Amino acid sequence: MPDDSVRGEQTIAVERCLELLRDGDTAVRGELLNLTQERLMRLTTKMKRDFRGVGRWEQTEDVFQNASMRLYQAMSSTKIEDARHFFRLAALQIRRELIDLCRHYRGPQGQGAHHVTQAGNQDDGDGRAMAFDPGDAAANPAELQAWSDFHECVDRLPDKEREVFELLWYHELKQDEAAELLGTSTRTIKRLWRSARLMLHEKLSDSTRQSIAL
Repeated sequence: MPDDSVRGEQTIAVERCLELLRDGDTAVRGELLNLTQERLMRLTTKMKRDFRGVGRWEQTEDVFQNASMRLYQAMSSTKIEDARHFFRLAALQIRRELIDLCRHYRGPQGQGAHHVTQAGNQDDGDGRAMAFDPGDAAANPAELQAWSDFHECVDRLPDKEREVFELLWYHELKQDEAAELLGTSTRTIKRLWRSARLMLHEKLSDSTRQSIAL
């Protein structure tokens, strides 16, 4: 993991690119993606763990590439204020890509419902054994539905609650780290974290709350 000095240098470089972008230099969108590729790949890996079942079908690199295209397009229609805003926008695009994948694989018409996982190996016709994955208990449609509903509800949280929830849940920051990043008190972070969880608890169904263990 990069040390604080590397992260600081990256933030400065991102801020410079964002200044150019706000001045109308759309070519820097590609440079921004190149600058932050490693960090956003790590974020994709972390977020993908919370989208149960998707990992069975999709490689992290493919999710990242599709989310990067979403981010590239979003940069053309969103006035990005600073590096913090940029990384929040990136997390949003990754989450939306994963939500769409959940929708794709869940339900009676989804690929997950029609995929047959075969036990053991079979001969492929030329004497070589074909390997099948062992299956994923979390890939059932009900589980995919629950996690998809959860992340969609996160998207609908008020801005302050959503930002704190993203930092603690997706970015896995500690409460004091989030407080320092946002320039506020740990007490405020605790309050917003509790508020976000209560809002999600009210919006989610009983079965979804049990699956998420929020």
